[in-house]
Amino acid sequence: MGMMIRKKKEVSLPTKRQVETERKRYRRQKAYNKALGGTIYVLTIVAAVAVLIATLVLPVLQIEGTSMEPTLSNGDIVLLTKTTRFDHGDLCGFTWNNKLLIKRVIGLPGDWIEMDTDGNIYLNGEKLDEPYVQQKDFGECDLEFPFQVPQEQYFVVGDMRESSIDSRNTLIGCIPKDQIVGKVFFRVWPFQNIRFF
Repeated sequence: MGMMIRKKKEVSLPTKRQVETERKRYRRQKAYNKALGGTIYVLTIVAAVAVLIATLVLPVLQIEGTSMEPTLSNGDIVLLTKTTRFDHGDLCGFTWNNKLLIKRVIGLPGDWIEMDTDGNIYLNGEKLDEPYVQQKDFGECDLEFPFQVPQEQYFVVGDMRESSIDSRNTLIGCIPKDQIVGKVFFRVWPFQNIRFF
């Protein structure tokens, strides 16, 4: 029987330059993976903090409807700040019928509210100066005046008086303190109308 002789395959070793190129590629890939992982980690933390802030401190709300025109328009996006302290004229967000509504605080607890048929509002006997209202209107009002705002509640009205359903109507009535989400303090959208309140 004859013996088979196998030829040995020649193995060529990489050159120094090829080794160095491969090392550089490996280091770049490792640095890229590390940077990508770090970026994803940071973005996750930022997103979590943003969600917490938006939920607990600064709720974000998109306006639907026209009841607050011309101050706020349909589609505007606003930030609210969580607070239980309000002044006359503040814009507040509150929950009603599983919706979040925005209206203007007109009466604080204990205030007396009156309204004439032309839509002028009187607060504690003095006519309110309301430059934010384009057209005054009695609107959907079924209250008997003078009306005293109950304790721990707020009398709120929309700026578009003829179409706004608000505290003037017993369907909504005065807003209890615990239904108020916060005060509107900043409009973030649209960009050309960004402003603090």
